[in-house]
Amino acid sequence: MHIQGQIVDIQNRRIYSGEISIENGKIQSITEKQHDNKTFILPGFIDSHIHIESSMLVPSEFARIAVLHGTVGTISDPHEIANVLGKDGVYYMIENGQQVPLKFHFGAPSCVPATSFETAGAVIDSDGIKELMAHPEIYYLAEMMNYPGVLFNDAEVLKKIEWAKHFGKPVDGHAPGLRGEAVKKYISAGISTDHECFTFEEAQEKLSLGMKVLIREGSAAKNFEALIDLLPEHFENMMFCSDDKHPDDLIVSHINALCARAVAKGIDVFKVLQAACINPVKHYKMKVGLLQENDPADFIVVEDLKNFKVVQTYINGELVAENGKSFVQAINFETPNNFNTSKKTVADFEIAASATKIRVIEALEGQLITNEIHAEALLSEGKLVSDIGNDILKIAVVNRYQNAPVAVAFIKNFGLKKGAIASSVAHDCHNIVVVGTSDEEICKAVNVLIENTGGICAVNGNEIKSLALPVAGIMSDKDGWETGKRYQEIDAMAKSLGSTLKAPFMTLSFMALLVIPDLKLSDKGLFSGKSFEFVNLQV
Repeated sequence: MHIQGQIVDIQNRRIYSGEISIENGKIQSITEKQHDNKTFILPGFIDSHIHIESSMLVPSEFARIAVLHGTVGTISDPHEIANVLGKDGVYYMIENGQQVPLKFHFGAPSCVPATSFETAGAVIDSDGIKELMAHPEIYYLAEMMNYPGVLFNDAEVLKKIEWAKHFGKPVDGHAPGLRGEAVKKYISAGISTDHECFTFEEAQEKLSLGMKVLIREGSAAKNFEALIDLLPEHFENMMFCSDDKHPDDLIVSHINALCARAVAKGIDVFKVLQAACINPVKHYKMKVGLLQENDPADFIVVEDLKNFKVVQTYINGELVAENGKSFVQAINFETPNNFNTSKKTVADFEIAASATKIRVIEALEGQLITNEIHAEALLSEGKLVSDIGNDILKIAVVNRYQNAPVAVAFIKNFGLKKGAIASSVAHDCHNIVVVGTSDEEICKAVNVLIENTGGICAVNGNEIKSLALPVAGIMSDKDGWETGKRYQEIDAMAKSLGSTLKAPFMTLSFMALLVIPDLKLSDKGLFSGKSFEFVNLQV
């Protein structure tokens, strides 16, 4: 097979008219040749850090959409399914991903559960990490979120890192806001990347200390604008990632959109493509070709080097997408789960109190971090209730693995004027998280998810829109496009109920993520990510 176009040689910083010859899935030769084909041929895009589960799709369905945007490989942390199903969940992702052409590179989740302050469905200890790191389809130790464990020399944490080193595989970081001597110690443990930088100065410091920094732009956390100006100087040590990408967003674009935005800012296209296509492959030793002779024939054809509109995607020499049509076939897959809680009553969400002031989680648009604020309590018949007028709404987290008391607190900036929204996609443990205007609506939303053994929903009186996620309570068993459409409908309903957030369900999913400061809610109670301890709701 011969393919002609303008060859983009990123590593030698040149573009020339040429022809690629492919045989048995590999590039046999790349030769300069004059022709009239004006499209550009370049290595495929890599998402350098993503939780496939957050697309609400199993890997095989994710692949069917991602190839349309020129994505040929991912560095995927199966942390979400591991918190539900343990090592079996990791193996499930590997096996499902192997049935399609896209090159998934999974890591061993380092923090299952992420903390001891929440209830997960499984535990992966250092012995489990040893088993996973020995697996040929595990490429790295995934994000070490327990940075206090690294800083205070926690024996179990350090053992996990040692197993990664033993097998010669890199260790990913996760240390939002960590600076100075603390970040130096964190890096010295052998941790080589961070995708959690949210300021220019933080990323600059980590780069100066030898860390590779990932520019993250997902459905909730958006750090592109804060970090992109570092790329011209540090292009050899930066990558692009989405971290979490909801299905409706994935249908629209992927890493290709970040390349277009970077080039629109006037950044050298070779530097942009180095970060998008080359750096992840080299850092993680991915089995992805880089448009070199004898490499696997993994490359894309784009209309121009401005908008990066993908004409064709090839993986191992196979045409997997062309002009908006995916040739990746749907496969049959199982739906393992771990959902063991009974339906709730309205009384489960009531809080008797006489407080005048309460701690409130302040959600921030486009950020995983939150603030702790204090607000006047609204009481009705001796019970704390949502203060819709001041946008102080009740939030609850329900343990989905066993029957247990419900944790209840309050949150600002969701903006709901009526009804409730709920999700069992709730990082990291994937218990049920719900925000609503009344205990009755909150209870109704939670029970919809319990009935569906997982999902997302919006409720308002008798109106209910829901998307069942029966694969581990976090992924759909349906076609990717159907899942994306259904998600859009529920997202639109959440906004019609008053939510002003761009991605209310993605933001909701991070409100139980204790490892990101500051104030969060686990199934065990209100938690401060700064002091790393539970705090009282009443001030």
